[in-house]
Amino acid sequence: MRKFNIRKVLDGLTAVSAVASASSAAQQQQAGNRETEIQETLQSEHFQLCKTVRHGFPYQPSALAFDPVQKILAIGTQTGALRLFGRPGVECYCQHDSGAAVIQLQFLINEGALVSALADDTLHLWNLRQKRPAILHSLKFNRERITFCHLPFQSKWLYVGTERGNIHIVNVESFTLSGYVIMWNKAIELSSKSHPGPVVHISDNPMDEGKLLIGFESGTVVLWDLKSKKADYRYTHDEAIHSVAWHHEGKQFICSHSDGTLTIWNVKSPTKPFQTITPHGKQLKDGKKPEPCKPILKVEYKTTRAGEPFIILSGGLSYDTVGRRPCLTVMHGKSTAVLEMDYSIVDFLTLCETPYPNDFQEPYAVVVLLEKDLVLIDLAQNGYPIFENPYPLTIHESPVTCCEYFADCPVDLIPALYSVGARQKRQGYSKKEWPISGGNWGVITQSYSEIIITGHADGSIKFWDASAITLQVLYKLKTAKVFEKSRNKDDRPNTDIVDEDPYAIQIISWCPESRMLCLAGVSAHVIIYRFSKQEVTTEVIPMLEVRLLYEINDVETPDGEQVPPVPTPGTGSNPQSIVPQSHPSTSSSSSDGLRDNVPCLKVKNSPLKQSPGYQIELVIQLVWVSGEPPQQITSLAINSAYGLVVFGNCNGIAMVDYLQKTVLLNLGTIELYGSNDPYRREPRSPRKTRQPSGAGLCDINEGTVVPEDRCKSPTSDVKDNSCSRSRSSSVTSIDKESREAISALHFCETFTRKADTSPSPCLWVGTTLGTVLVIVLNLPPGGEQRLLQPVIVSPSGTILRLKGAILRMAFLDTTGSLVPPAHETWREHHEDKDEKEKAKKRRPVSVSPSSSQEISENQYAVICSEKQAKVISLPSQNCIYKQNITETSFVLRGDIVSLSNSICLACFCANGHIMTFSLPSLRPLLDVYYLPLTNMRIARTFCFTDNGQALYLVSPTEIQRLTYSQETCENLQEMLGELFTLVETPEAPNRGFFKGLFGGGAQSLDREELFGESASGKASRSLAQHIPGPGGIEGVKGAASGVVGELARARLALDERGQKLGELEEKTAAMLYSADSFSKHAHEMMLKYKDKKWYQF
Repeated sequence: MRKFNIRKVLDGLTAVSAVASASSAAQQQQAGNRETEIQETLQSEHFQLCKTVRHGFPYQPSALAFDPVQKILAIGTQTGALRLFGRPGVECYCQHDSGAAVIQLQFLINEGALVSALADDTLHLWNLRQKRPAILHSLKFNRERITFCHLPFQSKWLYVGTERGNIHIVNVESFTLSGYVIMWNKAIELSSKSHPGPVVHISDNPMDEGKLLIGFESGTVVLWDLKSKKADYRYTHDEAIHSVAWHHEGKQFICSHSDGTLTIWNVKSPTKPFQTITPHGKQLKDGKKPEPCKPILKVEYKTTRAGEPFIILSGGLSYDTVGRRPCLTVMHGKSTAVLEMDYSIVDFLTLCETPYPNDFQEPYAVVVLLEKDLVLIDLAQNGYPIFENPYPLTIHESPVTCCEYFADCPVDLIPALYSVGARQKRQGYSKKEWPISGGNWGVITQSYSEIIITGHADGSIKFWDASAITLQVLYKLKTAKVFEKSRNKDDRPNTDIVDEDPYAIQIISWCPESRMLCLAGVSAHVIIYRFSKQEVTTEVIPMLEVRLLYEINDVETPDGEQVPPVPTPGTGSNPQSIVPQSHPSTSSSSSDGLRDNVPCLKVKNSPLKQSPGYQIELVIQLVWVSGEPPQQITSLAINSAYGLVVFGNCNGIAMVDYLQKTVLLNLGTIELYGSNDPYRREPRSPRKTRQPSGAGLCDINEGTVVPEDRCKSPTSDVKDNSCSRSRSSSVTSIDKESREAISALHFCETFTRKADTSPSPCLWVGTTLGTVLVIVLNLPPGGEQRLLQPVIVSPSGTILRLKGAILRMAFLDTTGSLVPPAHETWREHHEDKDEKEKAKKRRPVSVSPSSSQEISENQYAVICSEKQAKVISLPSQNCIYKQNITETSFVLRGDIVSLSNSICLACFCANGHIMTFSLPSLRPLLDVYYLPLTNMRIARTFCFTDNGQALYLVSPTEIQRLTYSQETCENLQEMLGELFTLVETPEAPNRGFFKGLFGGGAQSLDREELFGESASGKASRSLAQHIPGPGGIEGVKGAASGVVGELARARLALDERGQKLGELEEKTAAMLYSADSFSKHAHEMMLKYKDKKWYQF
């Protein structure tokens, strides 16, 4: 354990203050004498970076599979991802290295394995018997494109259809090709002059495994006899085929076609279909054919013992249903139900009671994979209700625009949010249990609670319980309810600060202890919410309007309390009785006809009923000034102990007392400096030409607006959309400097000036030019006095400088422990009179240790910018440690977090590096290249929190969580759920006495005899290349620790198990041979002595 003596470091360092005074040396000496040794316990071995879990809906899904015995669902995506779902809380994410789209998935039912077919013509065998599935074998086809795969139940031979119309057979145990090939020209009629097209379907007859049904795209279907290697029957139809399904008795099959028809064929009648159905076609008179419809993309044919079979299909709607949503059609007997979906259907599967294709299927549910949702339909209940989805798949319900992550929250917080969120649940779901119920939960090794808050483009906020690597939605808040909805485009002249999504959330500031919530939106609006368990009706929504842009003659001295330029409501003893500011009419304009004093959104003026949960305390809006729209808010902070909220943008800063509903501070950024402005800038009048508001969100590397990236990172308004966007103090452009934005705000109780002998409440302000300014807060006493007397706000004159925009600030006490901002503990706001009397006598609770510190004790400010970090001793303001984090890139996110009973600074850089530094000495502890910044979504959503946790939005629909804690990495294997569990395969259906006597039951086939090397020979080597899975037996035992090592060990164990099973098989064969030999000798002995009498022996 290394000790650092701050006193020794001070000698060679100069003061950071812009204006050095003659007494600074004496103060430095005093500070040095007071400073004590701080022990740093964090070392490099406490850190390790690894991904933990991925939550949310699989982005761009492309394939679906279900294991009916294990009850596990698999979804493949267009980016090569694989997501596996078991019971709620059991999820797994895997990735194919190539990133090629998954075109089909096939479970080896109840074997704990899965085959994936990719668009790059590779097949992969996944082992699911370990917590992190791994690829055991891969097979790359070189000359043919894979179009369809089929693996019969309890078979080790996989049929692979190709674009050329051929079918190859793969042994899934060895992942090698059989020499047996079904060539397209042998399958079709010899007289046929055209190619039948790619293979779109393969399946074996449920009652005879020796007969293979092959569907070609052109409309030809062939029943192939595997033993005789020839076609038994050929069925031809004019329309292209999309899918084929068997009746379980193997006497009929059904095809879906591109003209919206279904054809049902009797196996032994190939000349014409037994029946043709157009489910959505208009039946015309005079026996004419129905009008053609859209293609039926998939059909399934499922039988029941008790009633009519189910025919379930997707697509097939008539062409005149313009604007109709995608549908799933369920035909059962004479009834046809058309179920509308919110998004287009990617695939669907019918869940059945039996895995055997030759038994009554007894369907009970349909899994429908949509483009952006997963829906389960209950087939057993009238009206086909859907199941309530227990997975966290609604992250993207509206695009995520920002998120925050909180670990180690108060224990009563999650139950409180859950109880108010439970009232928001929809009704009318199926009463049955969720049918995807496989796998087992992992062991919970974390005792603390975690909460993720997501802000969305429609103005909604979602609270998620993220404890123990799971995710569950707790509560949803809709902020757009506060505003009037515009009826048409002509009615919304004010919202043109943004083209769409005027309610989108940009910044979230939340105090978990007091439960106060503050949000900044894209239309330059701020909303403060208070948590309550009681329902209230707010007659008039309290609101303030702030004019945050100054004319040249608005210059004021920065000393003393600032008078807001817009009138504010009077201060009464009861803040609820304040009459909110009335809206200026939308036609409000300045003398030259420009829009003026108008907010972007109109607050409702009718009573608002507010359910238990988060309820509006105050709405603050920035207004237009002389035809120029308000600039978007770049920084936000709330403090429940002080009753204050502060926010800033590229024009200036405003502070509001939300208890008294008054504006306390309204200053341009330049005026914060007073006479200390290093750039000697003058306030300038607003530009007459409208500047781009930047409401659309651009990728950093591209200059184009990305649909899912609609919201700006806090400092992007003042930065170029290039990777070298940081502005250091050397920038001299007047235009750029005049747009210096507020980039960081932090309430605290600390030393504001060098001469201070005791800490006091203050606000630290960081700007995009690397300046830190301190504002002093003079708060009235608590109770009733807090509501009557004004809060006095004044700049302190303290200025500190860093390179790059300021991102984060925090404070340490004299022992090096984090000093959290003061806060109130939550209590019900709507109390009776007795409770209110008690509340008046209460003081806000401050957990800041500095309030009880002796005068002689000091503090340390930790400041992180885009380029560097500094630790500054207070009150002396000496920089005692400095670390240049990056020279060529810039820090996107920096957080001061606690880990292993200590604290550190964690940073994520645009060049993809994740770094941590010890505090206060800023020693580098971790530097790992993790993820290059590929778009603004990652920059906007990446955040660190306590206990070594971090997250970001990896795709528009998914959250990726990771850890930088060695302890969590070690415990991760235990925490992850298990996908594979030992389940007995159900018994095969009983053939019945007469079927056994006269035949007619299911015919089995010895596929080994047909497809094995001895019978069919070897396949051409150039056709496909076998690739062993990662981590072969050689070198596995020396594999690195961590997840890769775990995977390797699991594979080794599996291979050893396979070897032992092989040895067992050999021993069994030897025993069988010896038993056979014994039986033979016994028989010979019996024949030898058969005719001898007993007395002849």
